[in-house]
Amino acid sequence: MLFVMLFLLSPNFVIKAQQIISSQRQALITQIAQEIAQLQAQVAQILAQQQVSPGVPVRLKIPKINVDAEVDPVGITSSGEIGVPIGPATTSWFDLGPRPGDIGSAVIDGHFGHWKIGVGSVFDNLNKLVVGDKIYIEDQGGIKFTFVVRESRVYDPVADASVVFYSDDGKAHLNLVTCEGTWVPAQKTFTNRLVVFSDKE
Repeated sequence: MLFVMLFLLSPNFVIKAQQIISSQRQALITQIAQEIAQLQAQVAQILAQQQVSPGVPVRLKIPKINVDAEVDPVGITSSGEIGVPIGPATTSWFDLGPRPGDIGSAVIDGHFGHWKIGVGSVFDNLNKLVVGDKIYIEDQGGIKFTFVVRESRVYDPVADASVVFYSDDGKAHLNLVTCEGTWVPAQKTFTNRLVVFSDKE
């Protein structure tokens, strides 16, 4: 019995026991870390599979050109044209199409040019956006969506611009529309239309 006690108390045994405990502890830590990593991967996969359903857009922000504007829903006017904002500082979302963030091409329009009341319009500097610039949309639930400018195009007012409203690539797009060019008093409109195409980040 005394021999056993002396053996258990010997420095070599104590060191070996500590090594065994340390090894077991390290193995347990490694196992826990691996299980956590697996759980994180599973959670990431689940989140990736779940798509946040966008709400009605209420705010448009474009830091590059200092735009921070209200977004109001519009449809088709009695003359068959897309509705426009009632004032120079707001924008309009075409609510017969996708919501920004949904699959497809969402469309938001805004005015261009100087008003008689002495103010400019929300999209006066839309032509300054370049590839890679960011556009931000906030919906009624406070969820924010980011879009990245892909390209800009100028159209004649009577040209076929169906590509602005339609896409079939299974991705989410946001297209901003405004006027550009020279004001034509007789027609009460500008000579061109500017469209900025952007893709959900």
